[in-house]
Amino acid sequence: MGCKEDLEAYLRENKVPFQVQHHAVAYTAQEVAAAEHVPGRMLAKVVMILGNGGLSMFVLPAPARVDLDRAATVLSAKEARLAQEDEFAGRFPDCEVGAMPPFGNLYDLPLYVDRSLAEDETIVFDSGTHTDTMSMKYADFARLAKPIVAEFARPL
Repeated sequence: MGCKEDLEAYLRENKVPFQVQHHAVAYTAQEVAAAEHVPGRMLAKVVMILGNGGLSMFVLPAPARVDLDRAATVLSAKEARLAQEDEFAGRFPDCEVGAMPPFGNLYDLPLYVDRSLAEDETIVFDSGTHTDTMSMKYADFARLAKPIVAEFARPL
């Protein structure tokens, strides 16, 4: 099975309601939001960060970027940087690169969610491909993924 199918099975096992959406190929979070006709602030994008010698998954609204100084503070690291695709692609063998869902718990990765995203009732996110997304209640996502909520996003 692939990432999308595994994620659907995981959500069903945990009795979490979700919706699956299909759209034309889109690579950036803003393109996905436009294709899905949802406000960018509702689209949860995943950014992989390297700090303290390890990978962490940071999740924030599409129209924002990770403030690396804030990310370093969140990680209690001297510095943090964006991970290159070749540094994390192997952690997600069942997903298309750059389309990972925001479930660090499924990939044994620390998961941080920006406070601004945690304020939304519903979130939309990539489900392993550049043509599929899922949407679900943020409260259900938080219950399953158990993210650390912090402030690290800033507007693009």
